[in-house]
Amino acid sequence: MSCGKKHDSGSCVIDILKDIVDAQNDVIHECMTSCEQSIADLLGDTGGGSGFDTVPVILYCKDGCKPFKGYGSKRSGDDCEIRGSFFFRVKSVDHDGCAVVELLFADNHHHNNVGGADESSDGYHHHHGFDPKSPADQSCRNLRASGICITVDLNCFCHVTCLPATAAL
Repeated sequence: MSCGKKHDSGSCVIDILKDIVDAQNDVIHECMTSCEQSIADLLGDTGGGSGFDTVPVILYCKDGCKPFKGYGSKRSGDDCEIRGSFFFRVKSVDHDGCAVVELLFADNHHHNNVGGADESSDGYHHHHGFDPKSPADQSCRNLRASGICITVDLNCFCHVTCLPATAAL
């Protein structure tokens, strides 16, 4: 049973939302921040080469719809500092729905140690024990690839938020 004018998915909520999207698309055609916009920016569809190489994403778990935070450590001698991040760069997706994602962190070289970064003698910014409590606690400005990759099952997620495309590599 449907209550939408043009759609008949069997779900009243889906049909109404589709009708709303259709009506809104008649008025305005693009989101200023969306996955489609970020992909278009990455590909340079909005005016020549973009210089971007990454569409940062936030994933939301199905159970409780909370943002997913990944943890990992980059080998550095005997040091094993665990770092957490809500922001990821998708490296690969296989046919079973598993993905390799890389944790992203803000490059704080030009900022005042935001996010727990410390510059060491090797010139890299280390996030000693960095463990943000929410995506809002983590800067998304000047995101950089960390080299820390994890494997996730994409079937465990119900939502994805794309941040603006960036040059993370």
